[in-house]
Amino acid sequence: MKVIQTSLPGCVVIEPAVFGDERGVFFETWNAERFGQQGLPTRFVQSNVSTSTRGVLRGLHYQWPRPQGKLVSVLEGEVYDVAVDIRRGSPTFGRWEAVVLSAENRRQFWIPEGFAHGFAVLSGHAVFNYMCTDVYVKENDAAVRWNDGDIGVDWPIAEPVLSAKDANAPFLAEIAEDRLPVYTP
Repeated sequence: MKVIQTSLPGCVVIEPAVFGDERGVFFETWNAERFGQQGLPTRFVQSNVSTSTRGVLRGLHYQWPRPQGKLVSVLEGEVYDVAVDIRRGSPTFGRWEAVVLSAENRRQFWIPEGFAHGFAVLSGHAVFNYMCTDVYVKENDAAVRWNDGDIGVDWPIAEPVLSAKDANAPFLAEIAEDRLPVYTP
């Protein structure tokens, strides 16, 4: 596997080694030993799958005070995947990174605890996979407005299909400090 650093320390793109022939392909999506050797998580406690259609935007979501790290990938289709550093005191606070994930490129994106996450569906249909380092806790569920001008994510969709939660999420500057993760060097 190949690990590609991004402009946000801790957020990395993972390209698995793919083995294929006329029958199809095989690749590992996670291997505790190989991930550990790269300083990546070796324990996940929850795995989720969501399906969405073209133009759907989900995010920017996070949990606090029980944060989740997420290893995300696309099983079918293509998405524009985004991580935003929302850790108070971080030198990259409010900065974002995006990567295109697809069934074809087989890339994964590791988003550590303390980052908000979202994606926009570029293909007609997408099946999105999340492996999480902590379980979902409804009381800890939170979001940042997808189009927060102070963050400035360059989404490839001008008028996305949003849930009510995402359409009405607060801007980062409106979120109380105690509802944001804390940066620890």
